[in-house]
Amino acid sequence: MAKKKTNMLKIKYVRSAIGRPKTQKSVVRGLGFRKLQQVVERPDTPEIRGMINKVGHLVEIIEGDES
Repeated sequence: MAKKKTNMLKIKYVRSAIGRPKTQKSVVRGLGFRKLQQVVERPDTPEIRGMINKVGHLVEIIEGDES
């Protein structure tokens, strides 16, 4: 059985969640962020896109292969 290669998104945590609603804080943690300026790689699925949409003002998607 062949594995499907899923596209990956690089997401950077750029603004603090301090003073934000608890739901937004939990989404930031659910994406795997612990520190500001941290970059995580997540699969490009509708669920992850929805989480990014909820906290779009706190994170940014990195284009290309910047390391």
